[in-house]
Amino acid sequence: MTTVVFYKTQKGLLGFEAYDHAGYGYEGSDIVCAAISALTQTAVVGLEEVVGIPCQWEIEDGSLTCFLPRDLSQDQWVQSQIVLQTLYKGLTTIRKDYGEYLSIREVQSL
Repeated sequence: MTTVVFYKTQKGLLGFEAYDHAGYGYEGSDIVCAAISALTQTAVVGLEEVVGIPCQWEIEDGSLTCFLPRDLSQDQWVQSQIVLQTLYKGLTTIRKDYGEYLSIREVQSL
């Protein structure tokens, strides 16, 4: 099962961590894992290349982490929240049909 953890404060989302393979199909043909990977990687690209935020991110086999820097302008913060909320909504849509393969958690951060 893939787990995606969103780190948040009262202001909004600070970043996310996605890890483990979904287990829906064989590696290389797992449509659930591919969908999750496409959404999470697109979020990183959106934050960095579209919004222009130099995130702290790392990708390894079976995991992707991405965190916002702490010194964002108000405009960058608003745009980052659009990207991260879109990721969250996209993943919750996948979870509706494939919930046994995707867990989404929210963790309060300081």
